Amino acid sequence: MFTEHRAVAPLRVFLVLLFVVLVPFETLSLPGQFAHMAEESPDLAYLRWPLTAVTVFWVVCVQVVIVATWKLLTMVKKDRIFSDASLVWVDAIVWAIVAAWVVLLGVFLYFGFKADDPGLPVLLFLMLTGIAVVGLLMVVMRALLRQATTLRTDMEAVI
Repeated sequence: MFTEHRAVAPLRVFLVLLFVVLVPFETLSLPGQFAHMAEESPDLAYLRWPLTAVTVFWVVCVQVVIVATWKLLTMVKKDRIFSDASLVWVDAIVWAIVAAWVVLLGVFLYFGFKADDPGLPVLLFLMLTGIAVVGLLMVVMRALLRQATTLRTDMEAVI
């Protein structure tokens, strides 16, 4: 348990850094990038707002995962991770991943079949596969957490 507690502080530092970097990215950089794209390629200007909305949505999904991870780290630090309350935060992570994956699937279906170059569909497919793996891994981890919580509850009842 000592090792887990030593990892919590640096992980929190990196989570804060990631969150802080994502805020200007979603509010300034992404909208500015797609505005520039619309100016440089007027034939693609109609994609400015849909692409801005989709990419900001993905950043928000990442931010949900960051906040839920923070809450889970708090539970680890207080030795309360094996409780039903932790499952709520794991569910938040799973649903954020599912939402991001569904939107990415829509992007893949829209752009994947319109692409002239196979690079974009392959990249989108790899991203879909990678996010699906992470999402399914989180579902398995949730099941393991559920089992561990049940076992701990049973042990506490016996003791």
